[in-house]
Amino acid sequence: MIAGALTAALASPFLSLPTRALAQNTPAPSVAPAHGIAMHGDLKYRPGFSHFDYVNPEAPKGGTLRMAGIRTFDTLNPYTLRGVPASGSDFVFETLMVSSADEPFTEYGLLAESIEVPEDRSWVVFNLRPEARFHDGTPVTADDVVWTFDTLRTKGHPRFRLYWGAVDKAIAEGPRRVRFTFKGGVNRELPLIVGQLPVLPRHYWADKDFEKTTMTPPLGSGPYRVAGVDPGRAVTLERVNDYWGRDLAVNRGRYNFDRIRIDYYRDSTVALEALKAGNYDFREEHVSKFWAASYDVPAVREGFLRKLFLEHHQPTGMQAYVFNTRKDIFSDRRVRAALAYAFDFAWTNEVLFFGAYARTESYFSNSDLAAEGLPSPDELAILEPYRDRLPDEVFTSAYKAPATDGTHLSLRRNLLKALDILREAGWVVQDGRLVNSATGRPMRFEVLLANPSFERIVLPFLGNLKRLGINATVRTVDASQYINRRKTFDFDMIVHVWGQSLSPGNEQRDYWQSDSARIEGSYNLAGIRDPVVDKLIDGVVAAKDRRSLVAYTRALDRVLLWGHYVIPHWHIKGDRLAFWDKFGRPGVTPLMGFQIDAWWVDPAREARLNARQKEVIAAAATEPGAAGTKDAGNDTAKGATAPRGDHGLPWGWIVAGVGAVLAVVLLLRRRRRGGAA
Repeated sequence: MIAGALTAALASPFLSLPTRALAQNTPAPSVAPAHGIAMHGDLKYRPGFSHFDYVNPEAPKGGTLRMAGIRTFDTLNPYTLRGVPASGSDFVFETLMVSSADEPFTEYGLLAESIEVPEDRSWVVFNLRPEARFHDGTPVTADDVVWTFDTLRTKGHPRFRLYWGAVDKAIAEGPRRVRFTFKGGVNRELPLIVGQLPVLPRHYWADKDFEKTTMTPPLGSGPYRVAGVDPGRAVTLERVNDYWGRDLAVNRGRYNFDRIRIDYYRDSTVALEALKAGNYDFREEHVSKFWAASYDVPAVREGFLRKLFLEHHQPTGMQAYVFNTRKDIFSDRRVRAALAYAFDFAWTNEVLFFGAYARTESYFSNSDLAAEGLPSPDELAILEPYRDRLPDEVFTSAYKAPATDGTHLSLRRNLLKALDILREAGWVVQDGRLVNSATGRPMRFEVLLANPSFERIVLPFLGNLKRLGINATVRTVDASQYINRRKTFDFDMIVHVWGQSLSPGNEQRDYWQSDSARIEGSYNLAGIRDPVVDKLIDGVVAAKDRRSLVAYTRALDRVLLWGHYVIPHWHIKGDRLAFWDKFGRPGVTPLMGFQIDAWWVDPAREARLNARQKEVIAAAATEPGAAGTKDAGNDTAKGATAPRGDHGLPWGWIVAGVGAVLAVVLLLRRRRRGGAA
């Protein structure tokens, strides 16, 4: 999807080793080529399909889509650790395969015409399309694939090394045929995550330093190219008229806008006013107060500026206050559990969010992957070998986040409970301060933010902590400093979103595995180093069928929840969209939610809008109280962390997360996203 794609995504100088060498060992047996691959089960779309069901294959081309970015950017290279990438990368660079938005995890050929995978999935071969071209007309070759893979793993963002850690090597077996071999162990997801590899032109980077930030648009092969850059302020993409893949079934009905422009604004409040002023066209609304109270303007009442809530059926991920367990103050599980009692969700939801949200109590909420009740027999079979290394609650209790009824009395009960737990952990109140009884050191920590509007949400929580004698403060820094501090784990507590998909896999290593806790730039922000978690992730990755995947994921969910690595926030089971009424859109909303790349400009609607837009905007300025929108904050951490990629490295990720989401996450191709909203 493009909301994930229009946040930043997630490579380096060419390697000197030859990439066209053939394998020296005996060639693997041949396998019948296929047009796609599913993680589990069958493909929905059969060979020769004409288009995805959630697009309009007859959608007209033309017009401009204008969107908003938040804060700034300083590079057009989205594949390195350095810099803050600009939005829109996903339209410029293409992957070997592309995911469909109406299946849990299935990929169909994009740059690759076909895929060959043996029954044991110990290797994969991609056969490239002969017509695939970069924007300079150069064919996309197996050499480009191998060079890209080797470069990303050695000099790209550190997450790539973890994400593709189980891949042994890539070998070009001909001009358009490339084989990836895998290391030992069962990992049925590897052919699919290798299919998410973006392919970059080796010849373009031969005389350039790939690791440096750059404002020169890199060469790609996708449906759009960068047409203009106003550094730090705006990026304009234009549709490639002779785009080689325009008639592919996976692309038909998509990429309908002639131009896409992303203008950057200081924060979401300023961006909302710019939307209402007609300065851009489309917005995902993440602020419940805005949604409830800031759209009462003539343009909305007359139907020119539309509000639309679209439900989806994807996991909403985990947004939370994240404890950095690398810090001594948060190394004790009991301390982390106690501090969760100071967060009053019921009050926050009613007073700040107009009752818009549900409490998050799973890392995989809004899906069958979420742990519920007590462990099932399948989960117990997985967890039992680790019983002596896990909290008893994993086996005896269903996780429920500390709750109140929104009153002072219920909050007081929670704070007293927190004090009881803290005393057990060796903390006592002396002279109004919570201090460690052994060292005498007071408890103090800092919550790091990038979005000043989120302070209104954090400050009541800090006020409750103060009642416990805890000196907790908030610090808001600029985007660059925030991203650098997050990459190096230089924080006490942070607000973050981990996006999830209906088919979790290798990206879980980046989120929770012990090795990733030591890799700068990883999304293991909590610093989790638990061998049991590592084993459960292995089980998720190696799951042979859907039943096994669900059981392992639920078991992982329980262990993470009872580890108290976060204080869960909230979620909503749909997308809140605000847009000027110039678009047509398909009648089908797929499993993964709306797909902006399947919308188009409707000439009749645009003409109607153009005839009245200035008038209805001017009318708003004459209404009482039209002084502008006060800073209501952002209900989600997207403005601060942005990883919405849910399966793998957010393209964007993962922006302020290389995306997102691998963003979140990592390497998810257009719209396999998650995250809280």
